[in-house]
Amino acid sequence: MSLHSSSEYVKIFKFVHSPTSPSYPNLLQSAQQNPRWLNLNSTSFKKPRFVITPYTTSEVQAAIICSREHGLQIRIKSGGHDYEGLSYLCKSPFIILDLINIRSIAVDLEEENAWVQSGATLGELYYSIAQESKVLGFPGGLCPSVGVGGHFSGGGIGTMVRKYGLAADNVLDAYIIDAKGTILDRKSMGENLFWAIRGGGGASFGVIIAWKVKLVRVPSLVTVFTLHTNLDKKTSKLVQKWQSIASKQPEELFIRTIIQKVNNETVVVLFNSLFLGPVNKLIPLMSKSFPELDLRAQDCISMSWIESVLYFTGFKKEDPLEVLLDRTVQYKSNFKAKSDFVRKPIPESALEEIQKRLLEEEELAMLIMEPFGGKMDLIQETKLPFPHRKGYLFNIQYLVKWSGEGETEAKKHLKWINGVYKYMKPYVSSSPRAAYINYRDLDLGINEEQNTSYSQAMLWGRKYFKGNFKRLARVKTRVDPGNFFRSEQSIPLFLHC
Repeated sequence: MSLHSSSEYVKIFKFVHSPTSPSYPNLLQSAQQNPRWLNLNSTSFKKPRFVITPYTTSEVQAAIICSREHGLQIRIKSGGHDYEGLSYLCKSPFIILDLINIRSIAVDLEEENAWVQSGATLGELYYSIAQESKVLGFPGGLCPSVGVGGHFSGGGIGTMVRKYGLAADNVLDAYIIDAKGTILDRKSMGENLFWAIRGGGGASFGVIIAWKVKLVRVPSLVTVFTLHTNLDKKTSKLVQKWQSIASKQPEELFIRTIIQKVNNETVVVLFNSLFLGPVNKLIPLMSKSFPELDLRAQDCISMSWIESVLYFTGFKKEDPLEVLLDRTVQYKSNFKAKSDFVRKPIPESALEEIQKRLLEEEELAMLIMEPFGGKMDLIQETKLPFPHRKGYLFNIQYLVKWSGEGETEAKKHLKWINGVYKYMKPYVSSSPRAAYINYRDLDLGINEEQNTSYSQAMLWGRKYFKGNFKRLARVKTRVDPGNFFRSEQSIPLFLHC
């Protein structure tokens, strides 16, 4: 690339950061949710040749084309929440394309939609919507520092999933830049590629620059509550009842259950809920369907939808909405997560064993269970790559966090979560045992070589996508036949299978 003037030199190096740049170390660490991957001096991973922070689509195109010409792989980062670090780690020479400066949001109240660029966070999107309307929202995830680029392209589960489905179910259009550097919208990319990027993991197909999303109607006031109690035989029966009824409630009601160790002797259960309606409608509903919980009006809080976003994040009702604009990851710590989907209630005996195992873990450990049903039962599993729809009662996220450093410390906690995951096998979905791509888990299998076969990738592909995996591989082969956009769990080419 030639430099024709000093001003062009300044412009280029404004968004190209080399290892000698003062900004390089901070960019590597900013917004990376999982510090256990931050040891980039590890012999397993290389440091990126450059971190690119483009401001325009033409700069993204240049980064793609230059990377191809120089044999560099590319990692695409919007928020940095990739559980296994694939948005900023690589074993081959590579660059990081950090979309932090491509984050504009335009809300159209008349059409009730919005264009949001991939580098924006969920918090920035929610804040922008709330600034324009008190009766519109968006059904995305709970963590405001998550980038929309990764969240949408993996599906996107949130508190309104039973009413409006996944975030990806509400995407209307998108702009993607392919391996040739060509910008495509929904019409020019075609329905197969548009289908693939809404739940199939967008980084396998190109760089998604922006998304057009449908906004959804929310009441001016919603109701939230959190009830918690120590896990004992009585509480186990509550969890048992929750498993049977949570997915069958009116679609306006979302009640998730969190089973969590709080100290060396205590495991608690939290029933954490959003109801898209007033308290005086929620109480009779709960009294009829879940009287054992004994929910009372004084347990509930009325607030706006945007205040409920703060509530589920852990902020206080009186906190300013501007906290949603903070891209800093809260509660950053080393962690490992795994996932499951459940078709029939887990027996009480298994819950008792889970309690025992939680107490055996020395640091923070939990199971987060989120109900499906409602809208999710009405969407066919082939509608989008995300197939876990009708018949699933809830999903589980297993999570362990620890403060210590080093490989020995990490192995101890990884052994614990792997043991829990193995124990749960008889009680969760099977053939395949399903998993959620946004809770990415490299234990399910990886692509070791550039042209990993479709059959080898089936180890993890069927768990994330079930029968949709073959279609994803066919789309990949058509739009990126050179397999330029690849990682340890990218969609493979449909070859030699």
